[in-house]
Amino acid sequence: MTTGLAESRMVAAAVGVETSWEPPMRPTGEAVAALLAAGIAMLTLAFVHQVTAASEAVGAWVHALGTLWMPGAQGIGPYSGEETLTLVAWLVSWAILHVLLRTRELPLSRWLVVFLLMVAVATTFIWPPVFQHLAGH
Repeated sequence: MTTGLAESRMVAAAVGVETSWEPPMRPTGEAVAALLAAGIAMLTLAFVHQVTAASEAVGAWVHALGTLWMPGAQGIGPYSGEETLTLVAWLVSWAILHVLLRTRELPLSRWLVVFLLMVAVATTFIWPPVFQHLAGH
C-alpha cells in the first residue's frame, strides 16, 4: 500500500523528521552586477557608434579591430569593431562588478530603474534624429 505525500509528511513530523527544504537565498549583488554590465555594454556601443560616425580615423581603427577576429568583418564595416569593444566592455565590467557586488544585498528595484535608464540613454543616442544631430549630419 502506498501513502500520499501528505500522509508521508504527517508520519515524518510525528517522528521529528524535517520535511521541508528551501534553497538558500543568494545575494542580489550578482544580479545587479549583471544588469549594470549589460547597461555599460549598451552605453559603450552607443558611444563608439557615435565616435566612429564622427571620425573616419577612429572608424578605420575600430573596423581594423573587428577584422582581427570576426569572420566577414570586411562586409559590415566598423560595426564589427563596435561589437568587439562592446563585448570587451561587457565582459570586463561584469567581472569587476561581480567581484565587487557578489556578497552584497542590494535593492533590485532601484538598480533595475538604473538599468532601464541606461537602456533609454543608449537607445536615444543611436536613434536616427539624435544620432544624426550628434554626428553632424
